[in-house]
Amino acid sequence: MRVCLASTSPARLMLMRQAGIEPLLRAPDVDEEAVIDEIQAREARILPPDEHVLLLARRKAADVAASLVNDIPDFDGVVVGGDSMFEIDGDVLGKPLRPEIATARWEQMRGRTGVLHSGHSVIRVRPGMPPREEHAVAAAAVTFVSDVSDAEIAAYVATGEPLQVAGAFTVDSLGGPFIERVDGDPSTVVGMSLSTVRRLCKALGVVWTDLWTSSPSHRDGTQEEDATS
Repeated sequence: MRVCLASTSPARLMLMRQAGIEPLLRAPDVDEEAVIDEIQAREARILPPDEHVLLLARRKAADVAASLVNDIPDFDGVVVGGDSMFEIDGDVLGKPLRPEIATARWEQMRGRTGVLHSGHSVIRVRPGMPPREEHAVAAAAVTFVSDVSDAEIAAYVATGEPLQVAGAFTVDSLGGPFIERVDGDPSTVVGMSLSTVRRLCKALGVVWTDLWTSSPSHRDGTQEEDATS
């Protein structure tokens, strides 16, 4: 049973490998802003975080699943797509991208609690069979330490790590010591709730342990991406 991760996120790849799975990697060809803008214009409303991340996770997984049917017709397995957003004080925070934005967010988050919303889509792909999909949203509350100093924030932002992650923080790397508590599945905060993915696989008739990679080399080896974008 094969697994294709519809993502280029190093954090999601790391989670898969830690869970004993060496996935095929494919970058979804999805214009995220355009997808959200289209739906919000059509429905004349702003999508709440849970709907936002679920919509993008489903679009990403569907795009990759369709490409697999065309490019690897004998693919037999699951495609996993995901998307994450961080919400605090009613504000939705994506990737800050710029140091000054990351700094301002950390000043806002200091001593506060926010919610990481993570959308998941799992599609069962089999030769000669129509794809089947299950989806769900997981959430985890994250509480930041209150005594993180301006100097620590500046040093963390200077590493560049928080610039490319939702909410401007990580829990499994340099940002971890500045997080006091996580309420919910910890892997949700890393980028994907493994327990949620397992549940969705089970709903599709896929046994989680059948997805484990037999060779232990995946734990310290590298995997070339099956996409250039």
